[in-house]
Amino acid sequence: MRLSYTATLGTAAIMLATSASAGEIVFNSDMSWPQSKKALEHIVDGFQKANPGVTVKVNYFDNEGYKSAIRNFLTADPPDLVNWFAGNRMAPFVKAGLFEPVDDVWAANGLDESLKSAASSMTIDGKKWGIPFTYYQWGIYYRKDIFAQHDLTPPQTWDELKAVGEKLNAAGIKPFAIGTKALWPTAGWFDYLNLRINGYEFHMDLTDGRVAYTDPKVRAVFEKWGELVKSGYFVDNHAALDWQDAIPLVVQGKAGMYLMGNFAVANLKEGGLKEEQLGFAAFPEITPGVPRSEDAPTNTIHIPSGAKNKEDARKFLAYLAQPEVQAEANVILGQLPVNSKAARPDDVYLNAGFELLSTAHGLAQFYDRDAPADMAKAGMEGFQEFMVKPDRLDAILERLEKVRGRAYE
Repeated sequence: MRLSYTATLGTAAIMLATSASAGEIVFNSDMSWPQSKKALEHIVDGFQKANPGVTVKVNYFDNEGYKSAIRNFLTADPPDLVNWFAGNRMAPFVKAGLFEPVDDVWAANGLDESLKSAASSMTIDGKKWGIPFTYYQWGIYYRKDIFAQHDLTPPQTWDELKAVGEKLNAAGIKPFAIGTKALWPTAGWFDYLNLRINGYEFHMDLTDGRVAYTDPKVRAVFEKWGELVKSGYFVDNHAALDWQDAIPLVVQGKAGMYLMGNFAVANLKEGGLKEEQLGFAAFPEITPGVPRSEDAPTNTIHIPSGAKNKEDARKFLAYLAQPEVQAEANVILGQLPVNSKAARPDDVYLNAGFELLSTAHGLAQFYDRDAPADMAKAGMEGFQEFMVKPDRLDAILERLEKVRGRAYE
């Protein structure tokens, strides 16, 4: 395999991008943990076999170090390809002129149809800025056996969700498990409530700083959330629990549902649940007619505007977009291919997620990816505070609005 491995951080990594030669693509990537590295090596190997005149040089970065390093090397000495994320996470680089538009790659390969679910999250100012290749679903994981015992079905509307919660509460079972000690699980709830009440476009405007947190539509999200909080639909003492700490509550039947990403399935199974006990459902509709959008953190690959070998970089993106390539890479990753024509994964939950995401109106990246760091931190602190003390809503919204005024300057 003609692939070089260099684990690097900070400014030292910037120098690695300088040695590009004709027929060589320099790729800076944070896919350094074992499974993601194996998946990227598989993609690169296949690309080089399909393009024998091109060599891919991959510089691997530690995941955390990459977040600061990318800002340096994109301006100092850009490579030809970089890993990043869709939606508002790529917006600063797009607006700074550091990413190359790749509408030609989308058009030449018919990607508006096959990557349709992620198209909106890859589009800024009417242009496409990269290729999405892997994501995973969020949704409601529920105890099928408990639902059957109490003659319940997964809720498809807000009224049904509250009715299911009422019956579970009456049976001594908390409707929802959650652990908010690490804050981010609260963001999943905020995202889905906002997406279902106000829609994808409003949610993106909010996380991009174009909507006030004191807007009545934002207040409406918390008011709906408060209906569940005040009715005792969440497990007690959740602020003292990490997300993993909530897993045993589902396994032991003390909670009937869990809004979480698909990565939780492994933990639930390791805890003792069998596949026939665990179901998956989309978050229910709230505002009729609002197109269904989903949280689906999406990994992407981009061409920096200062890349030296854009021609071969475009070939790589076209290769990456192919359904067979995405299917094989995501088997290794244990995640989902974005290409709707890719082979379905041989996993009941990923298969359900494939259908869910492939037919979504839009894909949000999760609140702490879609919002800048300062806003995300304050937002999630406010979400947790609301779940503990919902009567403090006015103060929370005013505080978040003040942070918004600073975070997007």
